[in-house]
Amino acid sequence: MDNTMDSTSIHERFAAQARRTPDAVAVSSGAFSLTYRQLDERADRLAARLREAGVGPEDPVAVLMERSCDLVVSILAALKAGAFYLPLHSAHPPKRMQEIMDRAGSPVLLADPATQERGLPRTSKVLLPLVGRDPAPHPPAPSAGVGPDRLAFVIHTSGSTGTPKGVAVTHRGILGLVDDSCWDGGAHRRVLSLAPYAFGVSAYELWVPLLRGGHVVLPPPGELNVRTVRGLLEQEGITALHVTAGLFRLFAEEAPDSFATVREVLTGGDVISPTAVRRVLDACPDLVVRAMYGSTELSSFAAYATLTADYEPAATIPVGRPMDTVDARLFDGEMRPVPDGEAGELYVAGERLARGYLGQPDLTAERFVQDPHGAPGARLYRTGDLMRRGPGGILEFVGRLGDQVKIRGFRVEPGEVEHVLARRPDVAHAAVVAQDQEDGEKRLVAYIVPKVPGLDAAGLRAASATALPDYMIPSAFVELASLPLTANGKLDRAALPDPPPAQPGGEAAAPSNERQRTLCALFSLVLGVPGVGVDDSFFDLGGQSLQALRLASRIEEELGVEVTVSDVLNHSTAAELDRHLQDLSEAPEPAGAPR
Repeated sequence: MDNTMDSTSIHERFAAQARRTPDAVAVSSGAFSLTYRQLDERADRLAARLREAGVGPEDPVAVLMERSCDLVVSILAALKAGAFYLPLHSAHPPKRMQEIMDRAGSPVLLADPATQERGLPRTSKVLLPLVGRDPAPHPPAPSAGVGPDRLAFVIHTSGSTGTPKGVAVTHRGILGLVDDSCWDGGAHRRVLSLAPYAFGVSAYELWVPLLRGGHVVLPPPGELNVRTVRGLLEQEGITALHVTAGLFRLFAEEAPDSFATVREVLTGGDVISPTAVRRVLDACPDLVVRAMYGSTELSSFAAYATLTADYEPAATIPVGRPMDTVDARLFDGEMRPVPDGEAGELYVAGERLARGYLGQPDLTAERFVQDPHGAPGARLYRTGDLMRRGPGGILEFVGRLGDQVKIRGFRVEPGEVEHVLARRPDVAHAAVVAQDQEDGEKRLVAYIVPKVPGLDAAGLRAASATALPDYMIPSAFVELASLPLTANGKLDRAALPDPPPAQPGGEAAAPSNERQRTLCALFSLVLGVPGVGVDDSFFDLGGQSLQALRLASRIEEELGVEVTVSDVLNHSTAAELDRHLQDLSEAPEPAGAPR
């Protein structure tokens, strides 16, 4: 396939593909679709409007939208205007979105009607409406001349200093990802885009299919569960998709044959269960599972292990082989190469490296270091991951250096959570650690020294939700009289006590109807807590959003009613959820609803 390797930007590569396959469908969502020609023309029109609004080279264009074809138009238009796109996640607290926009200095926000109705961050200049499905004629804008080292997008991840850090990814890095030979063979011609576009894996979901002549399928707006994703895979003829390690495990538990019509499933972001892989491959023997390793600093993926029907489960799944343009090196503490079989920190060189962290030169210098064995100016990215190189050059994960952890596939700096909690007027000191659970997932536990004895866990949880995404909110809050310290005055994490097991509070209120009995039983099953009463809170029992997804799926299976993750999180007891389901059943049908 001609990848037009002479293209120096994402949008130039896309325009070349549009010239080759103008009438092929590029992106679809439900019944609406855009061909390559239509997507290119609409993005040109919106790019012209962005320039009229004063957007220039390397200006940030914030994007806050639901999944739709217009979302892809907006992202491509920002690049065509010479700018970079700054994705915002609508599920994040408004305060966090505003902070990201302010730090980037974004004067323009692209938003759709749905997100406008929910309220938008402030913009210093103008809010541009979308072009709409039938845009008025507008002179097409020629693609701006953009070199490969210009910024393509900035994605924010958790930061140890208490504020998110913006990873600045270049056109060169994404083109290196797209051109990797692991995508050859046609398996990625029709990709289902499940990840929020504010996360690094979206670079694969959008640009690998679009710059290789494939088709991106966007699910309808709203929450997704195992049943709806399975339906999309079959109805849309999906050939490849990425799911997080936690969601992959959920598919393996509840519907391992869901991927029977798919050619490749990518998974990663956290520890992948070998048992889950074996169960899925048993149900789908023609499937290829790729265990992916990487980070946004490496333009998404950097290495992978290929698992097929002959896979024999071991204790862990290896990181695998580096991708084509990834130069993976293992160094000791003095940055000396370590021999094969010995553990060392993984450093990565090559064209896939991000520019650094937007507006944070000190942090950039700390993580993107000079290559002592390379040419002048050559850089290495310190991953903080301890690995060893096994037979055949296969990388194997050993552990993490530093405090960063993965929660449901998302990188979390406990320090950011600590900063949020420590700002509370009733908190004297706070420490946050990640704790392993029996199902292989991790959860955050907050240790709090209150100024006045008597921990307000509900208040702390609510305060966290105003500043942090849901996966960063601690699952348990433990009151301490003081934090344990080492001899040199630092937090002694090893001396922190284990949080007490989740227990129903006091006298468990008995269910008053059959549905409440079923809900209490399902709460107990999913959370592993016996004797749950109708007034026991999902949160107080240690629940988090991945378990909420499991619970919603089990409720749908047992009761035959559709329940979303938001339903579980917003109605956190069996009694509240029962009342919510009753209200839904009594609500009048919308006018014109089919009978």
